[in-house]
Amino acid sequence: MYALRHLRLQSARHLRSSYAAAATTKHMLPRQPARVLIGDGSTWDKYQVQDVYSRSSSTATEPVKPQTPLQELVSAAKPYAQLMRIDRPIGTYLLFWPCAWSIALSADAGCWPDLTMLGLFGTGALIMRGAGCTINDLWDKDIDAKVERTRLRPLASGQISQFDAIVFLSAQLSLGLLVLVQLNWQSILLGASSLGLVITYPLMKRVTYWPQLVLGMAFNWGALLGWCATQGSVNLAACLPLYLSGVCWTIVYDTIYAHQDKLDDLQIGVKSTALRFGENTKAWLSGFTAAMLTGLSAAGWACDQTVPYYAAVGVVGAHLVQQIYSLNIDNPSDCAKKFLSNHKVGLILFLGIVLGTLLKSDETKKQRQSSLTTSTASSYVPALPQKQEVIS
Repeated sequence: MYALRHLRLQSARHLRSSYAAAATTKHMLPRQPARVLIGDGSTWDKYQVQDVYSRSSSTATEPVKPQTPLQELVSAAKPYAQLMRIDRPIGTYLLFWPCAWSIALSADAGCWPDLTMLGLFGTGALIMRGAGCTINDLWDKDIDAKVERTRLRPLASGQISQFDAIVFLSAQLSLGLLVLVQLNWQSILLGASSLGLVITYPLMKRVTYWPQLVLGMAFNWGALLGWCATQGSVNLAACLPLYLSGVCWTIVYDTIYAHQDKLDDLQIGVKSTALRFGENTKAWLSGFTAAMLTGLSAAGWACDQTVPYYAAVGVVGAHLVQQIYSLNIDNPSDCAKKFLSNHKVGLILFLGIVLGTLLKSDETKKQRQSSLTTSTASSYVPALPQKQEVIS
C-alpha cells in the first residue's frame, strides 16, 4: 500500500510539472497582433507590418542570422527613402509638370523642347520634393503622430531622430543647389528665391485656412523658372497666366487631398481649404478650374499656340469637371484616387504644348506666305495709260 501511494504521488508531480512546462512554453510563444495600423498605405509601411510578423514567428524557432553589409545598408536607407516619399512619386510629378509646360512653351516654332533642361528639372523636382517632405515632417512631427494616416512616418514614429533628419535635409539641399547652378545666373537667383515658400508652407496650416494657396505658389515656381532657364528672362505675358493657372490647379487637387484628413485636422486644430470650403467644396473647385482654364488659354494666346494646344486644354477641362462632379469628399479612398489622377492632367497639357509648338512651323510659313502675297498685291500699282502723241 505504501509503495502504491508513493507511485501515485510521483505521477501527480510529473503531471503538474508537464502542465507547468506547457504553460510556460505557451507564454513564451510570440503573440500575433490582432490589428496592425498600415499608416499612409505606403510600400514601406507594408514592409514594416511584414517585418512584425516575420520577427515574431522566426524568433522562437530560428536563430537570428547576421545581415550582410548590403542588407544593413538597405535597412538603414529605408526610413530616409520613406522620409522623402520616394515610394510615392505623385508629388514629384506634380512639381515637375509646371516646369515642363514652361520649357515646352518657350521652344521655338517647329522645335522639340530642350531635353537637357527637361532632364535637369526632372532631377531637381525629385530632389526638392524630397527636401520639401523632410521640411514638412520636421515641422509636423508632433502633428503626424496624432493622425492615423501619417503616424508611421519616420520622424513621427521615432525611426529617425530630428538631428539625423536635419543632416539629411542639408544633403538634399546641397544636391538641389548642384542642379540649380547648371542654369544661367538669372535662373539661379529666381530659383533660390522660392526657398522661403518651401520652408514656410508647413507653418501656414497653423495660421490660415489657405495653406494650399501657399503650396501652389511654391509648387508652380517652375512655370517661371523653366522659361527663364531656356530664354534668360521671364516672359510675363506667357508665364504669369501659366503660373496663376498652376496655382489654381494646386488648390484643386490639394483640397481634394486634404479631405482625407479633415476629421483629424478638426481634432488637432489644423486648418485647410477642405475645412474652409466644407460642403461647398465642389462649387469652389469649379471656380478655380474655370480660372485655370482661362489662364491656360491666355498663355497659349501669348505664345501663338495652335489647335493641339487648345484641344489639350479642353481635355484637361473635361477631366477636371468629371473629377469634381464624381468626387465624394467624405470617402478618403475616393479622394486619394481623384488626387492621383491629376498626374494625367499635367501629362495631357504637356503633350498638347509639344504638338502645338511643332505645328506652329507650318502655320507660320503659311502666314508668312499669305502676308507676302497680300503685301505684293497691295504694292502693285497699275501703270497709267500713256497718251499717244499726235504728229501733225
